[in-house]
Amino acid sequence: MQNPQFSNMQLELLNLFNRDISDEDLKAIKRLITKYLAEKLSLLADKVWEEKGLTNQDMETLLHTHLRTPYKP
Repeated sequence: MQNPQFSNMQLELLNLFNRDISDEDLKAIKRLITKYLAEKLSLLADKVWEEKGLTNQDMETLLHTHLRTPYKP
């Protein structure tokens, strides 16, 4: 049996939470992590948006563009 390879984040969380916590605390921690990652993603998207010089019209066009591969029976 092989030992799983944990990321540095997983190891840190395992060390930090090596005891049981309440379900309420667990949910709060999940919300904090989700909020952090969402903010980080939003900043990255804003950076790409600015680098590419995109406009609101570009987004509207993209939202209404059909990009799927046609279905072949």
